[in-house]
Amino acid sequence: MFESVKKFVSAFRIPSRAEMERAYLDSAYDRVDLEHRMRQIDHGLFRERYI
Repeated sequence: MFESVKKFVSAFRIPSRAEMERAYLDSAYDRVDLEHRMRQIDHGLFRERYI
């Protein structure tokens, strides 16, 4: 019973910035793409933007 509640709650959980960055890097298809994605993250791709 608790397992189904955990699944339901985790479906609505917002991933952390580190988790989003890791998933983005994991989806790179080669070394060049990985390096490009790492530069994008270093330049603030997943940072909050304040207007």
